[in-house]
Amino acid sequence: MSSKQGTMTVESLLRTAQGQSCPGIVDFPSRLRSLEVSAVVHDSRKVIPGSLFFAIEGHASDGHQFVQSALEAGAVAVVVQKQLDIIDSDAIIRVNDSRIALACAAASFFQHPSQRLNISGVTGTNGKTTTIYLLDAIARAASEQSGVIGTVESKYSLPEDPHTGLSEECAHTTATTTPDALQLQSLFAEMRDAGVQSVAMEVSSHAIDMHRVEQTNFAAVAFTNLSQDHLDYHNTMEEYRSVKERLFSDFEAAARVINVDDRVGAELAARLKSEGINVVCVGMKPPGMEGLSLDLTATELVQGSHITEFLLTTPSGQARVTFPLVGTYNVENALVAAGCAWSRGISLEIIADGLSNATQVPGRLEQVEEGQDFKVFVDYAHTPEALSTALAAVREQTKGRVFAVFGCGGDRDPIKRPLMARAAGKESDYVVVTSDNPRSEDPASIVADVLEGINSEKVKCDAIVDRREAIFHAVALARTGDSVLIAGKGHEDYQIFADRTIHFDDREVARAALECLHGNVS
Repeated sequence: MSSKQGTMTVESLLRTAQGQSCPGIVDFPSRLRSLEVSAVVHDSRKVIPGSLFFAIEGHASDGHQFVQSALEAGAVAVVVQKQLDIIDSDAIIRVNDSRIALACAAASFFQHPSQRLNISGVTGTNGKTTTIYLLDAIARAASEQSGVIGTVESKYSLPEDPHTGLSEECAHTTATTTPDALQLQSLFAEMRDAGVQSVAMEVSSHAIDMHRVEQTNFAAVAFTNLSQDHLDYHNTMEEYRSVKERLFSDFEAAARVINVDDRVGAELAARLKSEGINVVCVGMKPPGMEGLSLDLTATELVQGSHITEFLLTTPSGQARVTFPLVGTYNVENALVAAGCAWSRGISLEIIADGLSNATQVPGRLEQVEEGQDFKVFVDYAHTPEALSTALAAVREQTKGRVFAVFGCGGDRDPIKRPLMARAAGKESDYVVVTSDNPRSEDPASIVADVLEGINSEKVKCDAIVDRREAIFHAVALARTGDSVLIAGKGHEDYQIFADRTIHFDDREVARAALECLHGNVS
């Protein structure tokens, strides 16, 4: 992990990038202001002498319960958002929101690394991961050292070896789509110190609401689309949408890139323009809203089995792109990536080159091939809209029947379970409902919830709780010209149950099913 040399005072840490005091400070004892801090932590187990400890109130635990332990371990002070009755009360700094204070301190501690990086933050329900990988491909085509931060992984390229001309990558695994503020600023600092120039990152609604990206300097912020997801956290679609839109109203960015083919995106773009804010509108059809026009678009689409060809049009000209991904929605993702790159001055030729040389995004409509005469796709789609879109893309590639294998996660929004089933029933010929990270819930009960949305008179349906068995079943049913979409887990290589987590990779299981079909394994 990258770290700052030396120490800083508590007062200097609790300031924004503009040098102003961190917003929401309620009580800041004067004796604490000049104390030197050698580490910033929010996990009491990581406190070392000289630490500034932040008590974060979470869903599973509350850091305020560990304030005394942090002080006993050597923390010089603690930052809280609750009134506490503890022995060392004169070591307490109280704020309205300790997450915001943590973001300020983290950015200060690592000397505001985002100011030295060209960061594109991508939000939306679907397409974030694909978009940041496409941005990474464009950056590499521009000969930039680049990094990505997202659901699959966080990684960045290292400088080229002067002897071999090759560049290695440094990768990190993070527990969430967008790391918490301390992890994020540390990662930015690590990238800055390694010479990285551009970073493409996913910005989840949780990250915005939990202030993980506060104090981040964005070159561009981008919006892909919005559909139902995360209602177990946000409660309503209105709240979910409002949080997403805060990335465009509450954060400074040189450019705001919005997919106006999405209705919510078009409404957001129109509102921002009415407020005098510059917006880069991307899409493939006229926005249909007053005051909106397309800045970047794609026409003359030609869909192949593994590629999509299209003509990319920008204010600076046109270029032909041979895109190694399939599905119209992936062209929308490409336009969002192109808009971010174009907005910071990357040439049309380089953008087209980057998109044409992009690689398969892990677990995003990824094909599994073992010489079979039908297609098998693995995709991360785990919302009704994403499943419908992925199946529509598969249908474009299929002469025969389309099989959908999917489930719904436990301890997550139960409202979308029958909606997922309806999407699968509408877009496929044969549905196999199974498990997908049941967590603390009974897998059979989740499957039963999903089945409530199936119209058995219109689509064939099987319910097989065991996910491996379900995948083998669908593969065995497929015939020449058919396609099987295994949805929900994508790049994930695990399955979470109430009492254990096991290794489980849809791609590996699909490959095993195909090998079994060919008689290569017993």
